[in-house]
Amino acid sequence: MLAQGGPWALSVISLVLLLWQEVSAIDVPLDSKIQQDLKQPPTIMKQSLKDYIVDPRDNIIIECEAKGNPVPTFSWRRNGKFFNVGKDPRVTMRKRSGTLEISFRSGGRPEDYEGEYQCFASNDFGTALTSKILLRVSKSPLWPKEVLEPVVVSEGSPLVLACNPPPGLPPPLTFWMDSAMMPITQDKRVSMGLNGDLYFSNVLAKDSHTDYSCNARFLFTHTIQQKNPFTLKVQTKEPYNDTSSVNSTDPYGGRKVAVTTPNFLSPTGTDSSRMVMRGEKLNLECIASGVPTPSIKWFKKGGDLNQKVKLDNFNKTLRIDSVSEEDAGEYMCMANNQIGSIRHSIYVQVKAAPYWLDQPSNLVLAPDENGRLVCRANGNPKPHIQWLVNGEPIESDSSLPNPSRSVVGDTIMFRSVQIGSSAVYQCNASNDHGYLLANAFVSILDMAPRMLGPKNQLIKVIENNRTFLDCPYFGSPLPELRWFKNGQGSGLDGGHYRVYINGTLEIKRARAEDQGTYTCVASNILGKEENQVRLEVKEPTRIVRAPEHQSAIRGTMARFDCRVKSDLTLPITVTWLKDDKPLSLGSRLKKDEDSLSIPNVHEGDEGTYTCTVRTEIDQDTASARLTVLEDASLSPSQSSVLPTDRPDAPMDLELSDPEARNVRLTWIHGDDHNSPVTLFVVQFEEDRWQSGKWQNLSSYPGDFNSVILELSPFVNYQFRVIAVNSVGQSRPSLPSQRYQTSGAPPDVIPSGLKGWGTKKNNMEISWEPLLDTERNGPNLNYSVWWRRKDTGEEWSNVTTVGTKHIVHDTETYVPYEIKLQAVNDFGLGRESNIIIGYSGEDKPTAPPTDLRVSKIDSTKVNVHWTPVDPSTVLGEFKEYRVYYWREGSMVKGLRVNKEKRTKGFYSTVAQPTGILTDLQPYSHYRIYMVVANNRYEGPPSNHVEFRTKEGVPEAPKFFKIIQRSTDVIHLEWDKPLEPNGILIGYKLRYQTVNGSRVGLMQMESFLPNVTTYTLRLPERGIRYKFYLAALTQVGAGEVYAEESPHFTNEAYSKDQVDIATQGWFIGLMCAIALIILILLIVCFIKRSRGGKYPVREKKDLPLDAVDQKGEDGSFDYHSDEDNKPLQGSQNSLDGGVKESDDSLVDYGEGGDGQFNEDGSFIGQYTVKKDKDETEGNESSEATSPVNAIYSLA
Repeated sequence: MLAQGGPWALSVISLVLLLWQEVSAIDVPLDSKIQQDLKQPPTIMKQSLKDYIVDPRDNIIIECEAKGNPVPTFSWRRNGKFFNVGKDPRVTMRKRSGTLEISFRSGGRPEDYEGEYQCFASNDFGTALTSKILLRVSKSPLWPKEVLEPVVVSEGSPLVLACNPPPGLPPPLTFWMDSAMMPITQDKRVSMGLNGDLYFSNVLAKDSHTDYSCNARFLFTHTIQQKNPFTLKVQTKEPYNDTSSVNSTDPYGGRKVAVTTPNFLSPTGTDSSRMVMRGEKLNLECIASGVPTPSIKWFKKGGDLNQKVKLDNFNKTLRIDSVSEEDAGEYMCMANNQIGSIRHSIYVQVKAAPYWLDQPSNLVLAPDENGRLVCRANGNPKPHIQWLVNGEPIESDSSLPNPSRSVVGDTIMFRSVQIGSSAVYQCNASNDHGYLLANAFVSILDMAPRMLGPKNQLIKVIENNRTFLDCPYFGSPLPELRWFKNGQGSGLDGGHYRVYINGTLEIKRARAEDQGTYTCVASNILGKEENQVRLEVKEPTRIVRAPEHQSAIRGTMARFDCRVKSDLTLPITVTWLKDDKPLSLGSRLKKDEDSLSIPNVHEGDEGTYTCTVRTEIDQDTASARLTVLEDASLSPSQSSVLPTDRPDAPMDLELSDPEARNVRLTWIHGDDHNSPVTLFVVQFEEDRWQSGKWQNLSSYPGDFNSVILELSPFVNYQFRVIAVNSVGQSRPSLPSQRYQTSGAPPDVIPSGLKGWGTKKNNMEISWEPLLDTERNGPNLNYSVWWRRKDTGEEWSNVTTVGTKHIVHDTETYVPYEIKLQAVNDFGLGRESNIIIGYSGEDKPTAPPTDLRVSKIDSTKVNVHWTPVDPSTVLGEFKEYRVYYWREGSMVKGLRVNKEKRTKGFYSTVAQPTGILTDLQPYSHYRIYMVVANNRYEGPPSNHVEFRTKEGVPEAPKFFKIIQRSTDVIHLEWDKPLEPNGILIGYKLRYQTVNGSRVGLMQMESFLPNVTTYTLRLPERGIRYKFYLAALTQVGAGEVYAEESPHFTNEAYSKDQVDIATQGWFIGLMCAIALIILILLIVCFIKRSRGGKYPVREKKDLPLDAVDQKGEDGSFDYHSDEDNKPLQGSQNSLDGGVKESDDSLVDYGEGGDGQFNEDGSFIGQYTVKKDKDETEGNESSEATSPVNAIYSLA
């Protein structure tokens, strides 16, 4: 119809959808009373798979479960015709269910029931139907009898041993074995193809065997069929030498085998094509012959192989587990060896059975409301959409024309619906590769208002706090709700009150006068209902006298106050904590109504004490610290007379009163050194397992000197004692004599018992080992028991010395009962409690289906999906894990990070949903979902693409304030990194600031291409604060705030110029440095021409880095200056003087320079002469800079 109407029809549809005023569908609450009275059409809850293969040895069960009110009745069609269940004695239908059970106990063939089944669930309000279920019986035929002649082939030739397994349903898995039931070794040269054939790239002499056998395993019947074995005879030009040393590097044993270029055994030719369905597994294969054995490489035309591609079977197989449209294209495999190479192209075409873009969902409407059902699907080729009502095509609906319903393409519109028009609608999306069928009911509901919350609820609130009075309600049409106080006045809304759409009344700040009875009244055309809530406003609970920090001398009393003021009608509870842990109030610590008393304080009382006062609706806390002081701190003289120290070690340890598991230990106290002993620590050492290691056994008060020690069996003990006082620990005492306890069976049950699979077909049982002192005897072992839970099978048992045992050949993720006991030479210990363990997990086999999104916002979206069957998780269900990434931004030219992110949803309900948050607005996203157990993820669901709505932008990338004069401020900024939409401009607000006083806010608006603004100051010294935000259609984004500087104190810019990098400043500094250098040289020359001093008397004195001054304050030139290097020379690494390249010596007439006897220079500096010139004493003209400076001096 749309094709005939052309563009005109499309325009009409667009206009209708644009002008359509839809009332939101009613969300029916899960209240049990409402659900019980709610009349609803049927909904299919469970059905068998579309392609349903059954085991012929079992009864056939075809599932069909539905719910509705009234309870639905069920009927079936078989091969398009009514199936009379009652006439077939082998077929029964479960009660209150449509599930069929076909039993063959009294005979019959399962093959007679093969066909296409469809279930119909009906009640007074409509009919729902399942997908068409194609029932087929699994087949595992025998291998045809055949006589296989020996295969004779020359060494180096290629070979293919055909498998050709019998056709089964489903197809069998094939593998090759020898007569010893060992797998045929496969490698780069020998491997099995996808069709089950065994390929030899080249045959070696060692391949000669008589037992190459292909095996077919049929999954449903758990049987293996074996083909008659092949006999392979390899002809060689020279005898095969199995012992030749050359065999380790030459597979041909030194025989000459002709090398050959690669040639493809599978597939043949230069190109081939493959068609694969979206979501299925793609396997491409290239197997080549040649000598030497070729290697295989894979390429994809127009790009690299993506991360989904896996290479198996020694690179001969390319695998993609879940194909999508982007995997289509030309794949090339190249086989090469040292002789040459060959290529083969495989053209992959991806088709798609229909998959949901927008699946119709149930719709509950009130009379006279509008609504719509949308059914959108995609596929390749594009699916055809057909609507049905109660199982019949909508265009052939036998009922009278429905004026409130119209079909427009993939949408059914409902306008002003009426009672009696409830029905179940089916959407069928189909193409050449399959179909989808979805049920969605439209239920017209009329119901008088009902209150869902408790009646006459009492709410207590603290004064000045915000409070909420709830009044959940429901009705259809949606009732109008109003609140009244004390049954008087008009409705409460506005000002001090706010009423939310769900019926909740908010009181923004509760006052004493707000106390009273509030009534909520819900009404619609069918009636009204009311409920009351009583509000009591209480005074807050406060600590009016809080505990204070204090110090107390040891032995005195400390007291903390905690006086409370609270509402007289609320009972209070006062508790005390010490260092955030509950304080134990015994005979010493006293708590009364307003305080806590601590008599005879000691070091253990030091800490932070917290008083907490609670009522049923609020609480208050206060804390203070107690510091304990020693007596000696107040008496320094006494402290100096009686110094304290660590105690001496206890002496004369003696053992007495020996028993099987205890002995008495007695000792004599050592000197306590003026600090009483507060604690004795008894340690032990045993010489059987950890000889020489001392361990703590027990501790006792400081006034004890004889104790009974509780011991473990079969331990050879010796003991020592350590005394402790306030200063520290004593040295350990000398060890006691040894004491050997007798052995006994283990009396400790090993802890940490657990069972968990490390592979899909095993279970590892592990536990914590007993401590050495818990062995109780020699030869400790552990006896572990296990059995399948709820099967009644016998216990399996093994005894081991280790701390784990692995149970092999288990089924995947099944529960086991496990128990454990320790045993030694003296007998069995106690059994542990039975715990439940599980065998290993495997990869989930089914993906979540029908992944879709709704309620798309700028930063979040609701995610819906159909859960997997729990039996396909193959492990402990952990979560549904959504993978999502940002494909791009709808802002042109904006590059985005496409990193994948994940979010998990734990849900076990029939119609799960979750919320994906923290999305970037105005972006194109792509998601898919997997189900995960503790170890693996399952296959991915369908991919869903969506676009988030426009949001407010981020703050501008930068905001600079540049003020280079007293009367102008220049502003610069750049667009946000994430505009989150189409920028429509910028909003600049600014005001003058002067300390805490601010001026009137002013505002400027700019177009999106404007990023500068100049503001002229009305007078010098005015400061402004600026607030800049970018704008989209949604509103203003994050604000970037900056304040202008004090111009008198700073030349300000967000990108301030560093004065040290300015040219004028660098020039000035260089000039100053040059002047200082000249002055220093002048001073040096003047000093060198000053007073004379004997060289020989000073030349041997050590160097002094500082000139000494005389008594009159002048410098003493009779110093070691003559032994120092001249300025400009450098010290060498060994401490000697290294002459500089521009040393003043170079300007003398000789290499050594000329000095008087007293060490002064002779005459002026002269121009440097060449080394081979005759040395002279005459002066030259002042041609050097140094001479010029000297002449100035």
